[in-house]
Amino acid sequence: MSTTATNSVTTVTLTEARAIITAGQKEAGNQNQPMNIAVVDAGGNLLAFERMENAWLGSIDIAQKKAWTSRAFDIETGDLGKNSQSGDQFFGIHASNDGKVMIFAGGVPLKRDGKVIGAVGVSGGTGKQDQAVAEAAAKALEG
Repeated sequence: MSTTATNSVTTVTLTEARAIITAGQKEAGNQNQPMNIAVVDAGGNLLAFERMENAWLGSIDIAQKKAWTSRAFDIETGDLGKNSQSGDQFFGIHASNDGKVMIFAGGVPLKRDGKVIGAVGVSGGTGKQDQAVAEAAAKALEG
């Protein structure tokens, strides 16, 4: 477990990020779908990233932005998307932060003791596949 001296915020470590990515890759392999998997720390900074062989190049940026979005708002990106449809409370949020906000499934906050310490973002398949891989990846932090 890592803490910063200035504000005692716990963050995901590089070792944990690598385990998270490995767990995500295992699930992506089970789905036979190559994925891009990104992990950001508590500050939303990219900590680790891997692109599986043959994963879409266009999904590199999306995976990283899903991780950032999930940490920036401490919410799963799929849930943010559900609340950002026309007429809903977060409509237009995807245009904020210079267009960095991703509002479709595949971004999941990483928590320790109920506090968000980072996030994982996955892209390369359908929304359902991305979400399943992200959830499997996040579970690696628990074990």
